[in-house]
Amino acid sequence: MAEQPPPSSVHKLSIAFGRAVIVDNRPGASGNIGAEAVVRSAPDGHTLLYAASPIATSIAFYGKLAFDPQRDLAPVSMTALIPLVLVTHPSLPVRSVKELLALAKAKPGALSYGSGGTGSSGHLATELLKLKTGIDANHVPYRSAAPAQTALLGGEVQFAFLVIPLVRGHLKSGKMRALGISTRTRSSVLPDVPTLQEAGIADYEALQWHGFFAPVKTSLPIVERLHGEIVKALAAPEMKGRFATEGAEIVGSAPKEFATFFQAEVTKWTDVLRRSGAKLD
Repeated sequence: MAEQPPPSSVHKLSIAFGRAVIVDNRPGASGNIGAEAVVRSAPDGHTLLYAASPIATSIAFYGKLAFDPQRDLAPVSMTALIPLVLVTHPSLPVRSVKELLALAKAKPGALSYGSGGTGSSGHLATELLKLKTGIDANHVPYRSAAPAQTALLGGEVQFAFLVIPLVRGHLKSGKMRALGISTRTRSSVLPDVPTLQEAGIADYEALQWHGFFAPVKTSLPIVERLHGEIVKALAAPEMKGRFATEGAEIVGSAPKEFATFFQAEVTKWTDVLRRSGAKLD
């Protein structure tokens, strides 16, 4: 496992398969250590990878990986899509995406943005924003999204793309200001915040997502069985409640659908990284 799935989903999968489901969290190298362990495991459905969106940029950043996510992993099901919120420090004299872009263009390179590290969702979302609008801003990578949030609160950086649970309380207290949502539709948790597309940035979408993968040689019947049980677990009321409070959208996509989405993500973000010139620190 590269990421850790919600405990309630693990419990439900344990019941469905009649055996304990053990979470073996193997952090490091943006989740690639855990991913490689799954790639090398037997394709019998007993070992799965629970990964987040950075798995789509593994090859772009780590050209010498011992595996290729597209070649060596079989998508089983995406569990959730998570919107990112473009937030600013309240001292910044902007109240909309349009005003932020105007300020950035008036003062090229004067603004800094924080992220949870090079290749993180927040980093990629901002690089996409820069490519689509022509603004210039300095990237300040942190070890994770939490210290990036702290940096924004302290005024070390002026803006960032962060997930809703990290910013909701600070938006209410006025310690942060929300300008836009990274998804194509507004968030039910922050319904008054427009999408980046509504703010005038055509075809803008940057998602944080999570999903299950199996070793590529896992048979189709096993993959379909795993998908079916994952969908059942996601349908449980407690799961819906948990994801809703985080502003996440439950997906439960079929294997082919997830595979198509994953291919599109790899293509999209590899191009963004190439054009932006971003390098792994």
